[in-house]
Amino acid sequence: MPANLTPDYHAAEKRYKEAGTPEEKLRCLQEMLSVIPKHKGTDKLQGDIKHKIAKLKGQTEKRKGAARRTDEYHIDKEGAGQIALVGLPNVGKSSLVDQLTNASPEVADFPFTTRKPLPAMMKYEDVQAQLIDTPPISDDYFESWLPGLLRLADTILLVVDCQKEPLVGVETIVRLLREKKILLVKDPAAVELDKGEVAKRTIVVANKADEPDARDNFEILEEFFGQEFPLILVSAESGENLEILRYEAYSMLGKLRVYSKLPGKEADMAAPFVFKKGTTVFEMAEYVHKDIAKRLKYARIWGSEKYDGQMVNRDYILQDRDIIELHM
Repeated sequence: MPANLTPDYHAAEKRYKEAGTPEEKLRCLQEMLSVIPKHKGTDKLQGDIKHKIAKLKGQTEKRKGAARRTDEYHIDKEGAGQIALVGLPNVGKSSLVDQLTNASPEVADFPFTTRKPLPAMMKYEDVQAQLIDTPPISDDYFESWLPGLLRLADTILLVVDCQKEPLVGVETIVRLLREKKILLVKDPAAVELDKGEVAKRTIVVANKADEPDARDNFEILEEFFGQEFPLILVSAESGENLEILRYEAYSMLGKLRVYSKLPGKEADMAAPFVFKKGTTVFEMAEYVHKDIAKRLKYARIWGSEKYDGQMVNRDYILQDRDIIELHM
C-alpha cells in the first residue's frame, strides 16, 4: 500500500534532515510522527520514527540544560488540534483563554502573569481543540523553550491590544519569531522555507474591541495586514465576536468530523471522529480497527452531496459531517 505522505510530513522530514542538534532532530521526529497518515502503508515508517525518537530521547536525557527544559515545557496534543496564543505583554491572551474554555488562568493587569504554557480545551460544537496560553514575548523577554513549543503547535493566534499600538504588536511578534525561524503566515503551503524554518498558519486577534479608538485602530490594522493574515476584532471583556473566533480557530486546523453508523442502527452523533481534510473511507476504517480495514468492501454515506445511503468505495474522500456506515 502506498504511504501517501502529506506535504506537512515532507516539510517536517526536510527539517529533520537539516537539523543540527539532537534536540532539533527530536522535535522534528515528533512532528513527523504527529502528521504522518496512520494506515498500514506507513506502519514500518512509523516504527522507524518511533525507534529514532526513543534513541534520541535516550541521548538527550543524559544531557542537562536545554533538552530537559524543552521536555519540561512540552504539552501533549489533545482534541482536534493544538492552537498556541502569542503576543506582547498585557494584550489579554489569558482573558481570551478564560472566555473560550473552562480553564481559569491567572489574569492580572500587570505584565508577565503567565510564566509557563497553560493548556485548556476549547469546545466548538461537538468537538474540542486545545488552546495553549504562553508567556508574553518582547525584545527584552523571550523564554528559551517557547520556540520548540510553537514549532509543534498546529496553528497560532497572534493576539494584539487593539487599543494600544496593534501595528507594533503584529510587527514585533512576527519579527521576533522570524528570528527563531518560525514564520507566521496565512497559508503555509504557499511559503518557500529556508533551512530550519517552519511556517505556521496564523490569525491576528485584535482584542479589547470595547476600548476607545479600538475600531479605528482595527481599520488601520486591516489596511496594513489585511492581505497577510485573517484578522478578527474581539473583546474578551464583553464577549464580542468570540463565537466567530471560536469558529475560525477551529476551521484553521483543517479538520473534519464524521459520525459512525452500524447497519440498521441510528448514527452515533455524540462522539464524532476527527480527521484531517483529505482522509479517505479506508483510512477511517483503519483508524477504527486494522481488521475492519482489511475486510472493508465499501461504505454507505449520509449527509454530504451524495444521496442518503449511497454506496461509495474505499477511496471516497470524507466530507465534514458525513455519516459513514462501513461494510465488510
